[in-house]
Formats: sequence, structure tokens, C-alpha cells
Amino acid sequence: MMLVVGALALLGIMMLSANRMYISSGQTLLYSELGITAISLSTSIIQEAQGKAFDQVTDNGTVTALSSLTPVNKLGPETGESYPDSMNDFDDFSGLNITQSFAKGGTFKISCQVVYVDTSNPNITSSVITWHKKLTVTVTSPSMRDTIKESYIFSYFYFR
Repeated sequence: MMLVVGALALLGIMMLSANRMYISSGQTLLYSELGITAISLSTSIIQEAQGKAFDQVTDNGTVTALSSLTPVNKLGPETGESYPDSMNDFDDFSGLNITQSFAKGGTFKISCQVVYVDTSNPNITSSVITWHKKLTVTVTSPSMRDTIKESYIFSYFYFR
């Protein structure tokens, strides 16, 4: 009789342990799927921005002077431009805030910022116009543990 009780107790402990592992692996799988979705969303925005012109004035021509580029305080979409249809240059993504919802994966908030960066250190935001712009895409979700943040630097080069 004691052996049967001991065997049942051991079986119960093993079942609880197996259930805990199953629940834990399910949560890990869910967080991984959410993270992959968030990275895919940020990468899609960056790839879309890469396909645009460097600046409004470089959309139809070339620029040889920094003063011709969009001023620091004017980065963002021009009047009448909106995502995704009418954005035509890289800095139009500045200030972009969108929400994407998926039936299986929850709701993701995507925000973008475009700044000019220092030529010698791209981690430093420049207060003056440079030939380099940095797009930072941030993706958050109430379902995720972490925030996804990706950056891309777009440089303008004109060869004579």
C-alpha cells in the first residue's frame, strides 16, 4: 500500500513538472513570435524608406550644396504627403506613427524618427544639415516584454 501511495505521489510531482515546462515553453514560443513580427515590421519600414530619394530636392535632381537640403527643423512629410501612398523621400518617415494589428499576434505601435547625424559619429544627432540621415524605427506592443529599435543611416553621395 505504501508503495502505491509513493508511486502516485511521484507521478503527481512528475505531471506538475511536465505541465510547468509545457506552459513555460508555450510562453517562450509566443514571445519569440511577437519579437519576430516586430522585427519584420521595423525592417519593412526601413526597406521602404531605403527605396525613397534622400531628400525632397534630390527626388528629381542632384544637389551639391548642403544648404539646398531640407532644414533640420523641417524633417518629415511635406504638406499633403501621407503614409504609405505619397511619401517620396527618406525624411518623410520622420514622425510616422502607425498601429498594426494581427489576429494571432496582437497590436504593434510603430514610430519613426529621422535626424541628421554627425559625420564623424553617427550616434550623435546633428543640429546642422549633413549628408547623412538616420532613421530610427521603434516597435512596441503590450504583449511583448521588450521594445524593438532599429536604425538605418542613409547617406547622399554625388559624383561629378
